[in-house]
Amino acid sequence: MVELFNQGVYLLNGKEIKMDAAGMPAADEARENTIAYKILRAHDVDGSKGKKMRIRFDAMVSHDITYVGIIQTARASGLEKFPLPYALTNCHNSLCAVGGTINEDDHIFGLSAAKKYGGIYVPANQAVIHQYAREALAQCGNMILGSDSHTRYGSLGNMGVGEGGGELAKQLLKNTWDINAPEVVLVWLEGAPRKGVGPHDVAISLVKATFENGFVNNKVLEFAGPGVAALDTDFRNGIDVMTTETTCLSSIWITDEKVEEYYKMHGRPEAYKQLMPGDVAYYDRMIKIDLSKQECMIALPYHPSNAFTIHELQENPEAILRAVEEDTHKRYGNKVEIDLVSKIRNGKVCADQALIAGCSGGTYDNLAEAAAIMKGKTIGNDYFTMSAYPQSSPVYLAATRSGITEELIEAGVVIKPAFCGPCFGAGDVPANNGFSIRHTTRNFPNREGSKPSDGQIALVSLMDARSIAATAANGGVITAATDIDYTNDHKSYEYDGALYKTRIYDGYGKADANEALRYGPNIKDWPKMYAMQDNMLVELAAVIHDAVTTTDELIPSGETSSYRSNPLKLSEFALSRRCPDYVGHSKRIQSQDLERRAGNTPANVAEALAKVGASADNTSFGSCVFANRPGDGSAREQAASCQKVLGGDANICYEYATKRYRSNCINWGIMPFTISQDTPFEYEVGDMVFIPGIRQAVLDGKEEIDAKVISKNGVKDIHLFFQNLTKDERTILTDGCLMNYYANQNK
Repeated sequence: MVELFNQGVYLLNGKEIKMDAAGMPAADEARENTIAYKILRAHDVDGSKGKKMRIRFDAMVSHDITYVGIIQTARASGLEKFPLPYALTNCHNSLCAVGGTINEDDHIFGLSAAKKYGGIYVPANQAVIHQYAREALAQCGNMILGSDSHTRYGSLGNMGVGEGGGELAKQLLKNTWDINAPEVVLVWLEGAPRKGVGPHDVAISLVKATFENGFVNNKVLEFAGPGVAALDTDFRNGIDVMTTETTCLSSIWITDEKVEEYYKMHGRPEAYKQLMPGDVAYYDRMIKIDLSKQECMIALPYHPSNAFTIHELQENPEAILRAVEEDTHKRYGNKVEIDLVSKIRNGKVCADQALIAGCSGGTYDNLAEAAAIMKGKTIGNDYFTMSAYPQSSPVYLAATRSGITEELIEAGVVIKPAFCGPCFGAGDVPANNGFSIRHTTRNFPNREGSKPSDGQIALVSLMDARSIAATAANGGVITAATDIDYTNDHKSYEYDGALYKTRIYDGYGKADANEALRYGPNIKDWPKMYAMQDNMLVELAAVIHDAVTTTDELIPSGETSSYRSNPLKLSEFALSRRCPDYVGHSKRIQSQDLERRAGNTPANVAEALAKVGASADNTSFGSCVFANRPGDGSAREQAASCQKVLGGDANICYEYATKRYRSNCINWGIMPFTISQDTPFEYEVGDMVFIPGIRQAVLDGKEEIDAKVISKNGVKDIHLFFQNLTKDERTILTDGCLMNYYANQNK
């Protein structure tokens, strides 16, 4: 169904694929004819068509566990008003009963900031962040930056990029998003999906084919081919938003009359224009997807790429589920007792819980298909439960008017307002050992609300809404929607934005400097962060040898949401579900560095420095995290900022899983070191790494340095890399963080 071509290809007139370069223009020249490069170059302030790009965006979006920190960072750096449309949505911290007044205090702060700086404020439960962007901000040929990793609107002709808060603060201060000119991968769609196959099925297959091998890592996906016309915009959106899970940089699609109709329906016909590659466009790689061969899929714990067809699962359930149990034991040892095989009943795998929610699941089309499948049936009164979350109030309203919500409620489905919580463990958390099937974006370990360190484990699998509904209608037995007969006679979606006009505050271009920001007691400023000293000594506070370390493991989601505006309290959760001792180690290291700065160098620090002939006067002491490949998943900057708040000075790894996590480290003054793939890292928590002359090396533009590891086994050499840093990034690192960088500029 999905074929990968690890070679360059040319696309002629948007229709013919040519694998042979004979007679074709040079790759660099023809790459400029891709839709991706046309858009990127139009937003590159240098306009040089070079190997570096400095991008300014057309609009930005943040939600209520990121916008407070972003605005606080920008305010401390000289923010006067928002220079571009910036929407503050309230879809992550909507459970205002959690943490007392904390969450609603953040919302009030958001509204006051929108008034003061000229922003757009979307009240709680009106829309999830990405649906509002689709409905109100997306525009063909534009670019949107979001502080959420699933910022993807390529199916509507708008390139979306998810980044950490520091990158949004840069845009608010009229700075740029700096990248190497990316490679572009052609995703060629053919055929049409069968009835019962949905967007999540295609997306899961794409992630399975590309994630582990890094086939599209930090590249742009460009969707084209005759199969695009077979997909409605909701279907395209559902595939597009999941491209984040491939670790690609961004995405873009050709546009057609269906996209044109989408913009007309949303009252913005001027936002449409046809996007097509030029006559001869070059792509660095190609993925070919035959939609007609797509099967109904299930992605088992603990990643969207751990995927099987539903038929494969039901044909060999015990072996497949045993593999998940073995993976769980490798991750958590005896911390949890997992019993996934018990979900096999009468030879078939059964689920305990079902959800259709968020930016990927809660579309009108998904809800309509689910209602059609479940019409006249019931989920019953046993352990199986099911909820559905329309992704915006206009979608909810349309689903109500067309009878969709009525049919779902009659089947026993609980309908809830727009909310992202189920996707990150802040709503509908499964029971211990509960097997949940969800049309949401992720099923990472620790993400859905379980706490392995406390003996709790929940097991989330991803499925399309159609097969989820088929499963619910079949008593919880995992069922492919292609195996049942149903008729969807619901009318097509009709957008009504009247509620937005009355409820959403649109203050873009209306900044009022006299408006006071409204603070709650949990909203705190960032603590003092120190500039880089001549030399760096770091102690390993966490050593993780997992193949990939997600941002959910670096800073948990769910329970931490209420503290995202309080750096000190939030930092208490850093690595808590993966390395529970990390916070204690980091605090001790930070306390010892403060002693050193006061002139009372602790004995262990003095002893380590003596072994390498260094002085405590010009050598900082901080904590360090080693992980093989850290940063997959969320864009949340707190994965890095919490380390910095606790005195973190460096990360060491073989490779950063995503650009956005590496950017977060840089913006928070954490050195993003790497080591070569053939260098074994055999060191332990408590071992130290001394990097001499690091400050000058960074400022001089160097990209590698010799360092020393100080362990109980003596002093050993290690070679560290810090490649591909811009001049500004080098200054940010030596200044100590992005806020210090701007403060120094404003002196």
